Amino acid sequence: MSRHPQPRDQAWLQIAVGLSTSMPGELQYQRLVQAICDVLPCDAVALLKLQEGELLPVALHGLAPELMGQRFIPREHPRLARILESRDPVRFPDEAGLPDPFDGWLANDPERKADVHACMGCALYVDQQLVGVLTLDALTPGAFDGIDDMTVAVFAALSAATLRNVALIRALEQASEQQKALARELVQEAQRREGELIGHSPLLQQLREEIRLVAATDLAVLITGETGTGKELVARTLHSQSRRAEQALVHVNCAALPESIAESELFGHLKGSFTGAISDRAGKFELADGGTLFLDEIGELALSLQAKLLRALQQGEVQRVGADKPHRVNVRLLAATNRDLELEVREGRFRADLYHRLKVYPIAVPPLREHIADLELLCGYFLDLARSKLGLKQIGLHPLALLRLREYDWPGNVRELEHLLMRASLKAARENAQRPLIRAEQLDLHTQSSPVSAPSDERTAEMHPTPITPTLDQLPLRDAVDAYQKQRILQALTTQDGNWSAAARDLQLDRANLNRLAKRLGLA
Repeated sequence: MSRHPQPRDQAWLQIAVGLSTSMPGELQYQRLVQAICDVLPCDAVALLKLQEGELLPVALHGLAPELMGQRFIPREHPRLARILESRDPVRFPDEAGLPDPFDGWLANDPERKADVHACMGCALYVDQQLVGVLTLDALTPGAFDGIDDMTVAVFAALSAATLRNVALIRALEQASEQQKALARELVQEAQRREGELIGHSPLLQQLREEIRLVAATDLAVLITGETGTGKELVARTLHSQSRRAEQALVHVNCAALPESIAESELFGHLKGSFTGAISDRAGKFELADGGTLFLDEIGELALSLQAKLLRALQQGEVQRVGADKPHRVNVRLLAATNRDLELEVREGRFRADLYHRLKVYPIAVPPLREHIADLELLCGYFLDLARSKLGLKQIGLHPLALLRLREYDWPGNVRELEHLLMRASLKAARENAQRPLIRAEQLDLHTQSSPVSAPSDERTAEMHPTPITPTLDQLPLRDAVDAYQKQRILQALTTQDGNWSAAARDLQLDRANLNRLAKRLGLA
């Protein structure tokens, strides 16, 4: 791999300048690993942050992008565990006999077959506290024999300082209440890894900001969005960041409520109030007293129930079926729907007064096609879940498979992506259980309504520019990679309204590097 190393002093100066500026943390991380790779004879660099006993990649160079959404548990990776145990740089010769965590993950190896032959790493400490790991990998055996430990230790110290600097800036930018919510989320993460908001795109950042803003209040929130966008996840996040986080979050699926028992389910009943009422029973409102009530698919609720729900919201009182008197409840209401409630109101299927009562603070969850820049992170996250469920060490994603995923329109949104990757992971593991690699043909997207086959109408064609066609599978690898890079850059520029600096941040590239790449590809 040909490279023109820059002087070490220049690299250290570049990192030090990054530490003294307020550039985004992701960009600081990426410039750091880029500088290290420019100076040292390595094919890949990884900066990983230690969080709740797991190592999370925060910046990579020379490694597959889907790694950014994954987590590394030290006990499953003996080299990482050994690095964490040492205060000095650790070197692993080719004959070390321990698997490298990045075998088969090198970016310049689309077949995911190449193994690392030289590896070294260093644990990162800040004020005697272990905060992460820096790893260097090379395909050439003995590549690091001429690198002294002091040079690696200096880069490690700068890496630890960067991790600390970014963490301090983020802490200062957040209010103390948000910090408490974040700490609570981190503590609960190991137990509740059923989902989280994944993505760095502007739309996801805006969604997080809206959640943070309204979570601290007791305002009713109406969450809207297409099927599979993650409306329930938004509701759970709202509750977890609220003052009621330690209280109950009661989930009611209105679409699954038979009209005959819906009133009893919501408000409770007394023994003998109707056939089958063999004992007193509290309704969902009472169970959520002091906490949060989440009414999912609120648009499916029968009109007869809507009036009673409105009264409960307006007066803060509920009355069990068969009871003579109501009693007060203190409930924060969240509701979600994939229906257009304004249309439902106009057509008489939903009460206007209830609609306006629910829509105190509306939150729209964007469909996946509108924040497709988050696809790599989402893929990494779901592949990590699939790896864990299937008992595998790793699951790779071929670059052409990733390209096919980017071309698809995702009518089922994030949920469809999760299920599709689980199926593809199972197929890939069946073909190669040791090192499964998901290929484009295993995605089964050719049978679905992808924009690759034919846009459904003119509006869809306008929203989604003509994608790179599946004939790329027949192109030389270099041409396919160039075409993919063009598509990524054009999508970032479109998202950022032609702002090159913002596009560079989205792509986690230095602005100068993006300009050079764009010129080479004929885009600038």
